[in-house]
Amino acid sequence: MAMNKPLNNVPEGVPSGRERAAPALDHPVATQLRTAAAFMLVALIWGSTWLVIKHQVASGPAGWTITWRFAIACPFMFLLAWWRGDGLELSGEGARLAVLVGVALFCGNFQFVYRAEQHLTSGIVAVLYALLMVPNALFSRIFLGVRVSGGFIIGSLVAMAGIGLLLVHEYRLAPPTSAVPVGLALTLAGLLCASAANVLQASAAGHRQPLVPMIAWGMLAGACADAALAWASSGAPVLSTSPAVWAGTAYLALAGSVVTFPLYFALIRTMGAGRAAYNGVAVPVIAMGLSTIFEGYRWSLLAGGGAALALAGLLIALRARK
Repeated sequence: MAMNKPLNNVPEGVPSGRERAAPALDHPVATQLRTAAAFMLVALIWGSTWLVIKHQVASGPAGWTITWRFAIACPFMFLLAWWRGDGLELSGEGARLAVLVGVALFCGNFQFVYRAEQHLTSGIVAVLYALLMVPNALFSRIFLGVRVSGGFIIGSLVAMAGIGLLLVHEYRLAPPTSAVPVGLALTLAGLLCASAANVLQASAAGHRQPLVPMIAWGMLAGACADAALAWASSGAPVLSTSPAVWAGTAYLALAGSVVTFPLYFALIRTMGAGRAAYNGVAVPVIAMGLSTIFEGYRWSLLAGGGAALALAGLLIALRARK
């Protein structure tokens, strides 16, 4: 399937509204440079968010922490759609898709991730999330008809072996009261939710929708679902009195959500759900580095070999999809 299909006759990566009036930006080289810049920015920001999330989960009930993140991000996402000149209206198809994407990504995915970081170091969760390409590719094959090559399967198996070594190292260092398997299960559940949202974005129906308005409405749906879950599981809203917690929440809302999700979904529409997951190779490198500095993550030959094997497998798998 051609994943670089124009959306509403505008080349992907070129914002709508007033920015459409600049034909020089439509040059293929300029488009490639914007794609590369977007890719690097998303990797840098998301590589740092894992550590921030780790500190957020200790600040109060996870459900309300997630709710405040998207309650802050949502109006800014609508403002971004207005500033771009996209409008805010969606078709019936677009509204249904926005709700599905929003509940899967901004509710299910984050509900599982925040709870996973209660049991695993942030860098390990980031490395596990690098496997997002696997369900992305499988779901794309099942629902979108995108072929999965033998090289992709081999590379995925190598990456899984490396991640297995990292988990063994994590289990050995974990205190007796920790629950590494629980953290693993929660992470995998979050992966499936994120992958479902990604593949919905990469579908023909996803290509027909204006990108930022759909994310904005999806984020609103996800935030409402987060609030309902938080109230059901933790009772009335809980507000932190720590300025540091709110600074972290604002960073996750604005940089980690408003800036990155439109860029990442544009990458999905341009590159496809599988190849956009190249992002998953860069993010854990940044996350593991920050985890080493700020969480005291202790490396060993087992962990170093596992990390190298995981990244090598990811590169093999993703190169095989070209």
